[in-house]
Amino acid sequence: MADRKKRRLSRREFLIAAGAAGAGLVVAIRLGIPPVRVRLAEFLEASAGPPGSIEAEATAWFEIDPGGRVRIYIPKTEMGQGVHTSLAQIAAEELEIDWSQVEVVQAGTGQGLDDPIGTGASNSVSSLWQPLREAGAVMREILRLEAARQSGHPAADLIAQSGVFTLAADPQFQITYGQVVSSAGEWEIPEEVPPLKAANEFQLIGQPLARVDLRAKVLGQAEYGFDKRLPGMAYGAVARPPTLNSSLKQATIGGANLVPGVIDVVIQDGFAGVVAESRAQAIEAVQALDTTWDEGQKWDQADIEAMVRVGIGDGVVIQKEGNVRQSFEQGDIIQAEYRTPLAFHAHLEPQAALADVGAETATVWASTQSAGRLRRLVAETLDREEDSVVVMPTYLGGGFGRKIEEKAAVEAARLSQAAGVPVHVGWTREEDFLHGFLRPPTHHKLRAALSAGRIEAMEHQQASGEVSFPFLPGFLKTALGADFGAWRGAFIQYGIPHRQTVAYLPSLPVPTGWWRGLGLMANIFAVESFMDELAAAAGEDPLTFRLDHLPRNELGERLRRAMETAADRSGWGSPAPAGRGRGIALSVDVGTIAVEVAEVSVENSQIRVHQVTAVVDPGLVINPDGARAQTEGAITMGLSSTLVEEVTVEGSVLQAANFNRYPLLSMADAPDIDVVLLESRDTPSGMGEPPIGPIAAAVANAVYSLTGERLRRLPLKLGQS
Repeated sequence: MADRKKRRLSRREFLIAAGAAGAGLVVAIRLGIPPVRVRLAEFLEASAGPPGSIEAEATAWFEIDPGGRVRIYIPKTEMGQGVHTSLAQIAAEELEIDWSQVEVVQAGTGQGLDDPIGTGASNSVSSLWQPLREAGAVMREILRLEAARQSGHPAADLIAQSGVFTLAADPQFQITYGQVVSSAGEWEIPEEVPPLKAANEFQLIGQPLARVDLRAKVLGQAEYGFDKRLPGMAYGAVARPPTLNSSLKQATIGGANLVPGVIDVVIQDGFAGVVAESRAQAIEAVQALDTTWDEGQKWDQADIEAMVRVGIGDGVVIQKEGNVRQSFEQGDIIQAEYRTPLAFHAHLEPQAALADVGAETATVWASTQSAGRLRRLVAETLDREEDSVVVMPTYLGGGFGRKIEEKAAVEAARLSQAAGVPVHVGWTREEDFLHGFLRPPTHHKLRAALSAGRIEAMEHQQASGEVSFPFLPGFLKTALGADFGAWRGAFIQYGIPHRQTVAYLPSLPVPTGWWRGLGLMANIFAVESFMDELAAAAGEDPLTFRLDHLPRNELGERLRRAMETAADRSGWGSPAPAGRGRGIALSVDVGTIAVEVAEVSVENSQIRVHQVTAVVDPGLVINPDGARAQTEGAITMGLSSTLVEEVTVEGSVLQAANFNRYPLLSMADAPDIDVVLLESRDTPSGMGEPPIGPIAAAVANAVYSLTGERLRRLPLKLGQS
């Protein structure tokens, strides 16, 4: 029998294979669910984010005009994170063009760059790192071969730099990319991808280049979903359920047709909406509809918290090293519980979209993180083939996972089809808060066995509402058992001989889903707060205690370097200023390390964060300014959630419909944030979400160091432990 070489399956290949296998995968997993689920969980935890590679011809990414201007088509959406700039840097590096030549264009569906995953999970740069470099290199060689044909010089003698080919033997000879395309004949395509640059050859990657979207946004020229307009368009509004579990039993036109400006009233299949000449008229007409709702069972906050509890239902073991149960039979056992609440995404721009549905084709402009998914939903709604629908993402006024859902766009398409005119649907803030999905609540139980100041065993049990499963094929829920979005960050990363993580997944009456970092911040809050509790029980300094428990591998060395840098930068070894305390926490997420030290004070029982020192190691940094901005944004968002944000439920109604009942951290209360970027590899990993992981734990640990009070529930409030 011939030997078979073993090959590690990539994350992308796993998900494609899973989709193809379908029931076969489920049957295979049923034969050995516990060990297989642990291996799948470890596989997902170790990978650098979900797949996002886009296989396309090099010419699909670029458009070069006779003047030498290079348009780079980017399939990932720009929602303030600066990803258009970073991705353009990667492409321009291998294409050998000057930054002043670059123009970024958002790609829509059907242009050869369809994105199967969307924009999220901190994988935009890491997933397109290789495809974009290869596309840039191939496009450069296509141009070089044509320049050689036009000039009569051997291609090997032509040197590409700043969008110009010169001759090594004759620097006076020049032919620009623009000149090449102006006189191009039939393009010759290289048979293989040319060698890519080594890191020491980079000219654009690693530089703090100006954002490509800066000018348009400063001048008010950037077009968001709420801004999109077409001649002859109308506005739509839709009847909304009064409670979380309501379903529309009956709807009639009522007085809606009496409202001035009404163009059409659409009532069909549990849907009721209005098209009018203005948004105000559409909203007024919807309120005049005669609707009857089945409100279902009523739920309160106590009901939700009772559902989200470790031990209810079947726990799924997702991490297992050594023998935890046996280890807990000896040594000092330390235990603690933690909770985090429901939370809104609170992005600046509510859901918005414009749909123009014609007899044969439909075009949708939307603030969406997932154009491919939206195209499928619109096609299903209109009962059409997918290739008849084009989705053009606009700029997003924030997303944070919320805009992977596209209800506004589907509603606009449905109303446009009925009314026969382009229709714009823009949700109000109240609609966006009350009728979307939220970050799920969580409950955590941790215990550890200490012996002579060392952790011999540690277990993390966590319960969380769904995060990723509502948006994925149903068979994955059976295959994985635990929602990998909900347990993101739940693994115990320290070098502890006996460790185990168990995940519980309750079914909730509140819709939950993606939120920045998914379960990262909640899980790290629990694990890193507990590490501080163990350090206190062992009588050790929290930093020293963590350093002593690092794994003896490459990850451990990266963590050590980041922690020691954070300690030096924050002044950890010296006394904190009078009236202040310091706390430290760390996380490992999608291949990126984040270590944060928070410096806090407490005045009149109010927690104030004055300084956050953040050390982030994303492997390779593409744009330092962008990476720092991502870190600052993640910390600020996480800090707001740490200190003030919470959604409660009463009578199956969310008790915050606008910012008057859902405060955010103000600029006056924002801390100084000192960001240090480290590089440890020659490939990039995620930046958008990892820095949100440690902040809640760092602040809670700082409060403990100052007051001696251990806070185990978000938002942090003194006297709650």
